[in-house]
Amino acid sequence: MPQAAVRLSPSSNLLPLAQAATNAVEALLADATAKVRERVVLEGKPSARLLDREQRATHGLAWLATYVEAVRQLSAYAERMQDTGLLGETEELIVRIGLGEYLAQIQGGIPISQNEIVRPSDLGLSLGAVAARMTAEVEQLVLTGNTPENRARLVELIRANHGATVGACGLDETLETIRDEMRKFADSEVIDHAQGWHRTNSYIPMDVISQMADLGVFGLTIPEEYGGMGLGKESMCVVSEELSRGYIGVGSLGTRSEIAAELILGGGTEDQKRQWLPKLASGEVLPTAVFTEPNTGSDLASLKTRAVKDGDVYKVQGNKTWITHPVRADLMTLLVRTNPAEKGYRGLSMLLAEKPRGDDKTPFPVDGMSGTEIEVLGYRGMKEYEIAFDGFEVKADSLLGGVEGQGFKQLMATFESARIQTAARAIGVAQSAMEQALTYAQNRVQFGDPIVKFPRVADKIAMMAVEIMIARQLTYFAARQKDSGRRCDLEAGMAKLLAARIAWSNADNAVQIHGGNGFAMEFPISRILCDARILSIFEGAAEIQAQVIARRLLDGSN
Repeated sequence: MPQAAVRLSPSSNLLPLAQAATNAVEALLADATAKVRERVVLEGKPSARLLDREQRATHGLAWLATYVEAVRQLSAYAERMQDTGLLGETEELIVRIGLGEYLAQIQGGIPISQNEIVRPSDLGLSLGAVAARMTAEVEQLVLTGNTPENRARLVELIRANHGATVGACGLDETLETIRDEMRKFADSEVIDHAQGWHRTNSYIPMDVISQMADLGVFGLTIPEEYGGMGLGKESMCVVSEELSRGYIGVGSLGTRSEIAAELILGGGTEDQKRQWLPKLASGEVLPTAVFTEPNTGSDLASLKTRAVKDGDVYKVQGNKTWITHPVRADLMTLLVRTNPAEKGYRGLSMLLAEKPRGDDKTPFPVDGMSGTEIEVLGYRGMKEYEIAFDGFEVKADSLLGGVEGQGFKQLMATFESARIQTAARAIGVAQSAMEQALTYAQNRVQFGDPIVKFPRVADKIAMMAVEIMIARQLTYFAARQKDSGRRCDLEAGMAKLLAARIAWSNADNAVQIHGGNGFAMEFPISRILCDARILSIFEGAAEIQAQVIARRLLDGSN
């Protein structure tokens, strides 16, 4: 018989079911980890050769662990909502649908790309081993969670009460105030202009950037003693999400300052902190990250750009690529090789390289630096460049921390924050796609009815809302871990991995809901689709991200 839609009552059994299901999938993950470890561990450590050979299993393990963490955080969200009196019908439906679907995928197959499904057998688990872990509570959530009736009811509630966020997020008053302020700014200054900026490949106007600076976007996590607001990474998630909901380019402007500030705070001298952090916080200085090189990608150990000390300057020689917003930047965090005798990570250093702002006519008005724009499908508004350095001079006292050979270590210290922030941007893009889909589905009439009344259209919108909340809870959990001073590279990587997939899924399904109009450039969803696609590539491609997560799971240090 069909299952009835959820109606919340004080005696709801959601929390004990969710906890029991969490325990079950945690045990299954332990089983899978042991099985995969048998394939790839030699003499107590994962073998790089075997990790590569067994990518199907190792990357599948990473995705399974991500799903288990998602189940854990969705369950924790339900408990927090109940404790604060915010677990209403919408919130319970989101949790039930999300748990039901993710538990079903854990048993039957997790999509890790459009044509790759990881199943328990790929991890060395038999059907019997999986069944042994799937308790009655798991079965009940699968049977009663992601049902047609629950999805239909959720969409009904969304249509009746839709704001920019579906379901209470459970944030404190300060963060909710920040969310409201950023949402209003995105609504009034960004959304109506984003399509024009995208289609004309125009820079985000400087007056918009100035308004962002006035709102404190660039100094969110910089300590107050250096001119910032001194807030945590969770505030960064809220701001990045809301601004990216307006336009990913606007949401990503804050990333530049976040990366630069994190580098300087973590590795800079006191003089460097006092020189640069107040200017970054105020928006007076716009930075750009200059790390990637042609043919290196994620393999930073093979980086070749040289910086040779000559008196009181370093002279830089080499090429960089996929550099975002370099023309209008005043400061480059520039990763170079200062010790050519060291071929790996140890020879790398980070320079805080000043440069004058340019424009489209004269992108790089300085000796020793030139560049060519890389035309891109989406993620516009800042422009991407390939840059050539030919004797470009950087002051010697601009060496981050004043000691050579620390560049890779300094950069690695920023990756947790960068991936959390990228996950938050992905949530904003996913949210934007859902809003476009919902608006179109309510306005588009076919066969006498708005198409939102057709189950397969409504189902897509329901799952968009559910997965946004899943990604949000995983991302905000990683941010709270970071704020508490705990190591969170595992959680940050999982958040980025899942949120990027959800952004693409939401955008793709929103285009489908638009039909042919989704393929027309005049409709914003065509832009959002292009913007969403980059999210599983930058800040660590999905495959690299899965490899990193798998290593942590298998080396026993997590």
